[in-house]
Amino acid sequence: MAEVTAQMAIERRSKPLSLEANFAELKRRLSEIYDLNAAKAVLTWDEATYMPRGGAVARGRQAALLKRLEHERAVDPALGRLIDLLEPQADKLSAAAASLLRIARRDFERAIKVPAEYVARVNAHSSASYNAWVLARPANDFATMAPFLEKTLELSREYAAFFTPYEHIADPMIDEADEGMTAAKLQCLFAALRDELTPLVRAICAQPPADDACLRRAFGEAEQIGFGLSIAAQMGYDLERGRLDKTRHPFCTRFAKGDVRITTRVNADHIGDALFSTVHEAGHAMYEQGVDPAFEGTPLGKGILSGMHESQSRLWENLVARSRPFWEHYYPRLQETFPGQLAAEPLESFYSAINKVEPSLIRTDADEVTYNIHVMLRVDLELKLLEGTLRVKDLPEAWRAGMQADIGVAPSDDRDGCLQDVHWFFDRIGGEFQGYTIGNILSAQFFAAATKANPDIASEIARGRFDALLGWLTDNIYRHGRALKPDEIVMRATGSPMTMAPYLAYLRTKYGELYRLPAH
Repeated sequence: MAEVTAQMAIERRSKPLSLEANFAELKRRLSEIYDLNAAKAVLTWDEATYMPRGGAVARGRQAALLKRLEHERAVDPALGRLIDLLEPQADKLSAAAASLLRIARRDFERAIKVPAEYVARVNAHSSASYNAWVLARPANDFATMAPFLEKTLELSREYAAFFTPYEHIADPMIDEADEGMTAAKLQCLFAALRDELTPLVRAICAQPPADDACLRRAFGEAEQIGFGLSIAAQMGYDLERGRLDKTRHPFCTRFAKGDVRITTRVNADHIGDALFSTVHEAGHAMYEQGVDPAFEGTPLGKGILSGMHESQSRLWENLVARSRPFWEHYYPRLQETFPGQLAAEPLESFYSAINKVEPSLIRTDADEVTYNIHVMLRVDLELKLLEGTLRVKDLPEAWRAGMQADIGVAPSDDRDGCLQDVHWFFDRIGGEFQGYTIGNILSAQFFAAATKANPDIASEIARGRFDALLGWLTDNIYRHGRALKPDEIVMRATGSPMTMAPYLAYLRTKYGELYRLPAH
């Protein structure tokens, strides 16, 4: 009897598993990868918020270990065999399951090109580089960061080499961040956008500048944080599934659908920093919180990087929170929060101040009209560094020259120059910045589609209501997670591929009115 039972067990093991069983095993393996990634994200969040400086070395080792373990599971041949088994039967799967299989294939094919030892090496370096940058930027110490940046550049080139052949060395990084995008496509997009923005910037800068003195007063930190968080919550950021903390460079991070956190920075002498960075990160967070719960624990269960994600943060930050209807409702509340600073300041002067256009040194402080020029400079420098036509030691001067030529101002130091953005000092070089401009373009395209479908959105915003806008974004963008490709979401939501037309129309209308420009 025992022999018969043993034989039956052997026969069961030798039989091919059913489609359902194979798919369940695929989801189990992907869930482990998801959880390891989330655990690593917790360490990264802590490193950027509460970790004492003495924990830096150990944190780099811990993060590298988790990333290595995640990578080992992501390239497990058994995972590849499961995908191979399931793909011929994809037509028998639901639409969501078929999307999961597609994303699993894309992620697996990318992962198997990258050795596990490289993953551990690059994560350890990123942690060390970030913690050095935290000290070096306020000290204006590019000399300390140059060796780190040289190593980052070396690692970035090494990463690109795993994906040969390519047309441009930056293409593997750009495609990973924005699927389907290449350096050549970016350069064409940026050239066309620059041609449209340059005359607009010149026309605005020829007018008397807006007075933004009302923003540059002493504002209490607790009050700034409280006001910004209350707005984020009213917009739709669920604080039962999120929280706000301080950091040096604001970000949003997702550990799970029920735990999506944002960070902000506070400038006691400028109310705009905390306010708009909080709303910006809340835009990212609402996207993550809006993903279909059925996708939790799988690669579908998060938003699409990077331009799609930035479209949401920029939409809420600029098209909503810098709009006149928004402040018709919220400005009296802001005056009540800061009566000594703003009680005597008219709404129109505050609205003009938060939309002031002027050449500036810092990307994250830049106005809507000049912001993309900052992004274009960084992408241009990334490409040159990767190509080898720009050396790291020459980056500070190239930055200054580019700022002077493109924006009309140049930093007097590296703190406000090439050290200002954390990206190159925490991640890789290549694919780091283009998402901001793609996001700006898409933000206006999505907002135009939303207001066409719901003409009362502007009047609702003026009453402090965001249900219609958030509902449209959730239905058309958020709930899909990664189940659809970026261009599919854009086409379905707006009826056309990505186009600059709504964005340019938005800028010309808004800033034409603010600066009394002739009709375009």
